[in-house]
Amino acid sequence: MNTYSQKPAEVEREWFVIDAEGLVLGRMASIVAMRLRGKHKPTYTPHVDCGDNIIIVNAEKVGLTGNKRDDKTYYWHTGYPGGIKSRTADKILDGNHPERIVIKAIERMITRNPLGRKQMKKLHVYAGSDHPHEAQNPQALDIAAMNPKNSANRAAAGSN
Repeated sequence: MNTYSQKPAEVEREWFVIDAEGLVLGRMASIVAMRLRGKHKPTYTPHVDCGDNIIIVNAEKVGLTGNKRDDKTYYWHTGYPGGIKSRTADKILDGNHPERIVIKAIERMITRNPLGRKQMKKLHVYAGSDHPHEAQNPQALDIAAMNPKNSANRAAAGSN
């Protein structure tokens, strides 16, 4: 019996749209990262980009459990001496580009190499509910229904 190795020409990609409103950020990011890599498919091949295209809408309404909205801090360095900067998740979500929190969460779950960068190009994140990918006929992917803990509202209600 030989192990099946998928060729790049044999890959069939689908389009999925995910409504991030009320979803827990980390749980959603892990499912999206798995689908971008293609690990949910039986034809998964580690060295081939065999994942699907993912559209995430309402990124500004994503949920964070506990005190993460106020406590979680994102750091970056300007390149200058003493140039470490930081911003909390609350300020990013209330700012001009709230979709960056979702992108960073998923990006940090994807491998950091040329294949990972190719997979990240199939991710499209939008702060509002509109997206320009209607022509691709994306299927709705209901992450909240997969597990009760995936929804921030249900997770908060169930922890009482």
